[in-house]
Amino acid sequence: MNILSFLIIILAFVVFIGIINEKIFHLQSDIALIFFSLIISLILVAVRYIFPMESLINFTDNLGDLGFEEYLMEGVLCFMLFAGASKVNMGKFKQNLRPICLLALLTTLLSSFLYGALFFLLASAASIPMDIWTCILLGCVVSPTDPIAATGILNKIGLSKNVCSVIENESLFNDGTGVTLFVFVQSIIAHSSDNNFVKLMLQEILGAVAVALLVSFVLFKLMELTRDPVRYILISLLDVSAVYMICEHLGFSGVIASVVCGMYFSYRMDKMERKVKVIDPREYYEDFWEILESILNAVLFVMIGLLALDIKISSYAYIVLPACVLIIIISRAVGVFISSVLTGKKIPGNYNLMEYVTLMTWSALKGGLSLALAIKTAEFLEPDIYDIFMNVTYVTIFFTVLVQGLTVKKVYFALEKHKANRLKA
Repeated sequence: MNILSFLIIILAFVVFIGIINEKIFHLQSDIALIFFSLIISLILVAVRYIFPMESLINFTDNLGDLGFEEYLMEGVLCFMLFAGASKVNMGKFKQNLRPICLLALLTTLLSSFLYGALFFLLASAASIPMDIWTCILLGCVVSPTDPIAATGILNKIGLSKNVCSVIENESLFNDGTGVTLFVFVQSIIAHSSDNNFVKLMLQEILGAVAVALLVSFVLFKLMELTRDPVRYILISLLDVSAVYMICEHLGFSGVIASVVCGMYFSYRMDKMERKVKVIDPREYYEDFWEILESILNAVLFVMIGLLALDIKISSYAYIVLPACVLIIIISRAVGVFISSVLTGKKIPGNYNLMEYVTLMTWSALKGGLSLALAIKTAEFLEPDIYDIFMNVTYVTIFFTVLVQGLTVKKVYFALEKHKANRLKA
């Protein structure tokens, strides 16, 4: 399938689902895209099963094999992260730096290993041929929260800026932890020499930050020389794409580097706000990144839905799929609880421990990065185990986006009411 055919199909899904949702269902737009794309995919699977025509089979196979990993990891991820990081409130970020760091680092680490341990117990009980490190690898795939889902969904449902700041910033930074853990555990499974976690973590993070700051500093100096708002956009695109490519080539975290680029440009643009208002009075720069983020988010969520056409159902699905939802909630809640205890008395939003753990657990949406990591395991896992990885990751994403994403607003307001009653007492 060529690029133009791909664009026509994806844009048709985005447009028609968007219009139907706007007129009838009124769901949050990103949730509607992923939900109805899945429904359409399941209908196509049923039709293909009932009418096994060669042309229909070829069409659905091509539709399900749209190069999701290449699109995200080698294409648009850096731009989506830059756009999300550009909206970071630096004041809120500094205010909540401790809980953000604990959630992004410690919670992700603890959740991944606890998920692996619980899944290993399930695998042992059900005679599933998965060792402990393979189960932990699955935990590394599904534990990180997704910055794209967080900024695309949670930011539009009325949560307070303080709460959104913690959720979004954790999501932006914990993917670096997740990817590093993934590489570390993969190296253990493959018996390679790159199995020093501390070394990997420092290399991924410090290297990414250094490259991002150096390149961004140089390119922002170019931005200060121009009075063309379109050139502002071009320089920012050059910055994040160059930084991401350099970091991936050197073995640093392109994910964290893209976030640092976005935050750096946002901070420097705020510093020269008066000049920007003169040069860019119509806010072309901000509008471009806002529109680009919306378009790329829409395409990504449709692709996640269509990927159902390319997923083989594991013979262990009836055991692992119901259990994986419970395991992801338990492992996330324990990880948040321990991080919250270490946060001390300054829990964001004036929540008590129970309220904060509940909100941070239920607002932890998963997304495209987890799916891309799961797809990457096809290179070294047995086909049956790979099917389990894909099934579990897919169900986890849909549970968190659809169930948690649709109910997190109610959970948030219920906790706000509980907090208000507690403070009055």
